[in-house]
Amino acid sequence: MEFWFLAREAVPSRNAREMVPALDTRAGRIRMPRMKFTLLLMSAMLLTGSAMAAPADWPINQDEAKVPVYVLPELMKAADGTLVKTADDWRWERRPELLKIFEEGMYGKAPARPALVYEVLEDSVPALDGKARRKQVRVYFGGKKEGPAMDVLIYVPAGTSGPVPFFWGLNFQGNHTVSADPGILLPRPPVESADMPRPKPLKAFARGDQADRWQIEWVLSQGYGTATAWYEDIDPDFDDGFKNGVHGLFPGIEAKRDGTTWGSLAAWAWGLRVGMDYLEMEPWCDARQVALHGHSRLGKATLWAGAQDERFDVVISNNSGCGGAALNKRCFGETVGRINTSFPHWFAGNFKQWNGREAEMPYDQHELLALVAPRGLLVCSAEEDQWADPEGELQATKQASPAFVLLGQTGLEAGFKRENLAVSPGNPGYWQRPGKHDVTVDDWKRWTGFVKARWGK
Repeated sequence: MEFWFLAREAVPSRNAREMVPALDTRAGRIRMPRMKFTLLLMSAMLLTGSAMAAPADWPINQDEAKVPVYVLPELMKAADGTLVKTADDWRWERRPELLKIFEEGMYGKAPARPALVYEVLEDSVPALDGKARRKQVRVYFGGKKEGPAMDVLIYVPAGTSGPVPFFWGLNFQGNHTVSADPGILLPRPPVESADMPRPKPLKAFARGDQADRWQIEWVLSQGYGTATAWYEDIDPDFDDGFKNGVHGLFPGIEAKRDGTTWGSLAAWAWGLRVGMDYLEMEPWCDARQVALHGHSRLGKATLWAGAQDERFDVVISNNSGCGGAALNKRCFGETVGRINTSFPHWFAGNFKQWNGREAEMPYDQHELLALVAPRGLLVCSAEEDQWADPEGELQATKQASPAFVLLGQTGLEAGFKRENLAVSPGNPGYWQRPGKHDVTVDDWKRWTGFVKARWGK
């Protein structure tokens, strides 16, 4: 059996959005917005997803000196111009407003999740040379035991006597690649429609091929459980006209597709939330302490799932870049036009109207990060991963901090710099390590340290 994997996004990015006094990060001054947020948003929603066709080759900037002067939308001001001053203002006015903006303007509206239907494939099997117990569960997406489903691989420390905190995230190449454990079931071929087959054959991946990225034994040694599923179980990662995977379960939605209909990132986020539905039922899992994590494109999906679903107590984004934690308006690394051209199936159609027009966007990613507040948020970058714009990820984390502070958290230390090469104190947190676009043991050590500081265990 073979399994194919699309290469990760690998080039430029830009983003931006808010209409109030905002920091000009290049010139070190404050600039006032030229348009009101409400007017910009109304005009934006009138445009269709095909408003601008992207040129074949978008310009790439990786020179900090060439970052344009930009104005971010004001996080703590509602669309009607009122200031957000209390926790109730945030919860009942600003938070729902921002969720709608990202749902309709960027990721797309996902359907309601189905009733939880699952099948235990194996239970409490000794694994990893006695260090763990393994469980494998098939979670169905259609509310019945047929059709698209994801296989969830679960490990807990061998001596566990009750529920433990969990890490939960999607993998790129199949569950069998996160560990060399021979008992892990091989992936099933993704469910695909006859009229929209995969453009390339699936590529085979060996057992344990991605073990360095998952560090399962380290996680277990810290007293945590871990769960993962293959992201293509949810939605195959190619431009398939939204006919395969979970999209095929909702023909009525797909027949009426418009600029607000869900893309693949929203589908993967939806699948992460379905997985949380299961984890709430899992006896090994303390569902009050689940850390959702994701790398690269799955970091984008993780942020969107974590923004929507407050059951995730910690959200960890790793090298998520454009469409994830990086500010769009910086136009650094991967840009809106570039990402929509390279991966046209990832976002809702409305997002394409901002191809090459990031300065006009009425929203930006600091507002997405703020939606995690007051829960734990850790944004992670890699020094050499300029395509994902580490500085843009740090600035977005800083600009999201007022929402965390309002809700009783510390916020990101104002003077913290990427070059500190340590997890910033407080919540939200930021971490940059040396090296390239990847997940390393150093990342996992910082992640487990972050959750330990939050959970006290």
